[in-house]
Amino acid sequence: MLVRYKKNSEKIAMGLLSFMPQEKDIKKLRETILTYEVNSNWHLFLWKKEEDFVGLIGIETSNEVCLVQHITVNPSHRGDGIGKQMVSKVQHFLPCTEIVAAQSTKPFLDKCLIKQEGTDA
Repeated sequence: MLVRYKKNSEKIAMGLLSFMPQEKDIKKLRETILTYEVNSNWHLFLWKKEEDFVGLIGIETSNEVCLVQHITVNPSHRGDGIGKQMVSKVQHFLPCTEIVAAQSTKPFLDKCLIKQEGTDA
């Protein structure tokens, strides 16, 4: 289930973000979280599976385009289709007519879309 980020989930969000190569440094993690907290065009969501948060997706909106700035899944839950589910559910929260990947999220997003296409066939 996709849920909006709230300040009380900050440590969980930082932990999930730390799985991304460019987000390893604690200072960088804090800056990233602050960007989502203060910028009205940046939206952070967590994926909850049963009682645990296991994924995260961060979107920057511009007009009706949603740019995936961050997307990550806990390594023990990778391969379960969570990335694909997060991408599809974002459209229920944001007015996206198009979802595109930032350079840093393109490889992950491409995997999600390939798996999605593969399951539709």
